[in-house]
Amino acid sequence: MPRFHLIVARRLLLLLPVIFLVVTFVFLLVHLVPGDPARLIVGENASQETYLEMRQRMRLDLPLHQQYLAFWREDILTGELGRDYITNEPNIRRVMRRYPSTIVLALSALAIVVIVAVPLGVTAATHRGGIVDAISSVVALLGVSLPSFALAPLLILFFSVKLRVLPVSGPGSMRHLILPAVTLGFALAAVVTRIVRSSVIEELGEDYVRTARAKGLSEARVLYRHVLKNSLIPVVTILGLQFGVLLAGAIVTEYIFSWPGIGSLLLESINQRNYSLTQSCILIISITYVLVNTATDLLYRWLDPRIKVE
Repeated sequence: MPRFHLIVARRLLLLLPVIFLVVTFVFLLVHLVPGDPARLIVGENASQETYLEMRQRMRLDLPLHQQYLAFWREDILTGELGRDYITNEPNIRRVMRRYPSTIVLALSALAIVVIVAVPLGVTAATHRGGIVDAISSVVALLGVSLPSFALAPLLILFFSVKLRVLPVSGPGSMRHLILPAVTLGFALAAVVTRIVRSSVIEELGEDYVRTARAKGLSEARVLYRHVLKNSLIPVVTILGLQFGVLLAGAIVTEYIFSWPGIGSLLLESINQRNYSLTQSCILIISITYVLVNTATDLLYRWLDPRIKVE
């Protein structure tokens, strides 16, 4: 087996203890929260029999360590991630119905980041001190200063209410995706623009750039064929690490734009005190984040074989 395949196999094996810790942390996070979820679900006016039945269904009548073992045995290893306390439907079905919408939103936000930040960062680096560089600095400052819950209403007010060119909220066509994707990706685009600028400026001073120019290569070929590839390594790092931030930020964005993803489902489960579904949503988001980080580590080696990811 080629060496790179061995590295991939080793990284996948290392995921097992990480996923074990993630599952354990999510279980403890939900079960150590103060309050009685069974009472919150059945209501204060429910009979004692109904209340005790709900506690039994939620396994709250068991000691914590037995709840943990039952969680692994009946929820994780069966692949159901528990069942809805009201409908008795496996949580995995409800989560997977929403999962594609969240991934589409996160990937759309990443696409906006790449499409906007990379060309703008390269242009700012090659025109240092110029008008484009100044604009990129202003955009970066706005991106860092303006949170998504403040940006989203501004975008809705301008593009949906004032200009009437984009829908306010809800799923549908690609037009429905634009505002939530821009809201989710704006802050990251601002950060990546500055990273690309700094990285390109650093690479432009390297010896291989002078050698490529001395060979008669065009400036565009030197910039986009050689400089940009080496400049992308820190960008890939940021995009991989920030993907989890996009998933977390999607919770607020999905709620504002009524986007039917895991984020909005998580908020619904919290409002309904459905701790089993809450646990499932957090677990899927966490595992997705771990998998994306692993893929990012492996992508380093493709961009620069000198990097060891073992």
